[in-house]
Amino acid sequence: MQHVRVPQDRLGVLIGEGGATMREIEREAEVRLDIDSETGSVGIETVGDPITGLKGPTIVKAIGRGFDPDTALSLLDDDMRMLETVDIDAATRNDKDMRRQKGRLIGEDGRTRELMAELSGASVVIYGSTLGAIGQPQEVEAVRRAAEMLLEGAPHGAAYSFLERKHNQMKHQGMQYHRYPESG
Repeated sequence: MQHVRVPQDRLGVLIGEGGATMREIEREAEVRLDIDSETGSVGIETVGDPITGLKGPTIVKAIGRGFDPDTALSLLDDDMRMLETVDIDAATRNDKDMRRQKGRLIGEDGRTRELMAELSGASVVIYGSTLGAIGQPQEVEAVRRAAEMLLEGAPHGAAYSFLERKHNQMKHQGMQYHRYPESG
């Protein structure tokens, strides 16, 4: 059994109304969840396909890091989809700096976070002291790198330019793949 700690204010999202979300995760990921609402510790035991069950802890972690259940469950849609988190706290000196850095990542009216998601193709959330991204490896890598640029003090324009370049590269690679699906 694996254990994941979920913040108290995210336990309700994990459980869902009348336990609906918890049951859906158990059914889709072929796991059994043992939720300790006192400590926020969630035990995850695989009860079906071991490969599918491996995604269970990641789904629970994604919900704990601020993703909605549907986005977290999308990790099951494709073997390549993954969750990556960036620790904002590691790039800050104190609470005031943490607020400033989160503000840089979120942007005015949430625009920076939206652009990270839009240009990378990944789902992006900022919750607590982390930024989370769910998507294909190159999508989450683009988000991680853009977030690191901003946390290191790069201007927003530089991060946006980087994301636009990555977006165009991924689009070009995707078009080539679709154009020649049966090469070899």
